[in-house]
Amino acid sequence: MISARKIQGRKTVAVLPVHYPRELFTAMDIRTVELWGPPGPPRGPDAGRIQTYACAIVRNALAFLASGGADAVDAVLFPHTCDSIQGLATLAPDFGGWEKPALRYLHPKGEDRPAARAFVRAELVHLADRLAELTGSPLEIPRLAAAIGLHAKIDRLRGALLSRRAFLGMGDPALYRLLRRGEFLGPEDHLAELADAARGLGEERMQRGIPLMVTGYVPEPMTLFDSLEAAGAFIAADDYAAVGRRVPAAPPAVGGDPLDTLAAKAFAMPPCPTRGGDQDARMEYLASLYRHSGAAGLIVHVQKFCEPELFDFPAIRRRFARIGAPLLYLEGELENSLSGQVITRLEAFVEMVDAGRMSP
Repeated sequence: MISARKIQGRKTVAVLPVHYPRELFTAMDIRTVELWGPPGPPRGPDAGRIQTYACAIVRNALAFLASGGADAVDAVLFPHTCDSIQGLATLAPDFGGWEKPALRYLHPKGEDRPAARAFVRAELVHLADRLAELTGSPLEIPRLAAAIGLHAKIDRLRGALLSRRAFLGMGDPALYRLLRRGEFLGPEDHLAELADAARGLGEERMQRGIPLMVTGYVPEPMTLFDSLEAAGAFIAADDYAAVGRRVPAAPPAVGGDPLDTLAAKAFAMPPCPTRGGDQDARMEYLASLYRHSGAAGLIVHVQKFCEPELFDFPAIRRRFARIGAPLLYLEGELENSLSGQVITRLEAFVEMVDAGRMSP
């Protein structure tokens, strides 16, 4: 896939999860292909170079890079998502023999404040300088402004498809495949696909199954949605780090200095434990998302050993127990498909939620 997406004359960068300034890459005519593992068994033995209590996303990514799976790209970006991914920026060149540029991006932690925005702005400038070394051309501010406008359209459509989920005549398996194509498609192509799908949004409710909310890191294996659909449920609210948490809750105003706009966007995203925000604020956000979506149950779907997600789980469990929401905890390791045991648990959960809705 990486080779297929590498376009003649354009640089391509593989990107580890989760948050990074896509607009900067678009403005500098660089293609990005996101590397969420990849799922399935590790591509090579180098996964064993990392301790077994690190998440599968990191172990699989090292194995994939070391086995030559990303040799077609020109560099890899390691955002400062967690200690494991930050460490991978060093381990991949040392253990995996990665000889191309290993780029880093420290996204903001904590609350929005002037010093934090100044920090983000400096990080953007630093990353732009590294990308300029890669392409041989400096960042052009007017092109960044145009890229911000392009991605704002993408964000609006993604937000509309997620927030008005019940009014879209498209099943979850197809919707999530569409949303995740943004991980590797060029932004113009992704925008065209989203616009086509958004034309299916109407005023009449199309989804009539059991509405559920999901929170977690990445929707793998994607057969999760097939199983939920077969059980008569659909995802009414999404809080996956890979999907819903990358749509701005309150998009920043455009205009002015594009770098300032991009820095402001970093603080306009939904709360995410990978950015170390206030936990109480995140619980308020999740409860509000649940309430407004009409969801009748919550699935917490995390990767084993994912520390940022697991730190918040006790608070999620307490908060949703307080509001009487049924909760199912699923933990995985980037398997290719769900086990029969997990499918049975999903079916039983949907049945329990449905029974709860029917009871007086």
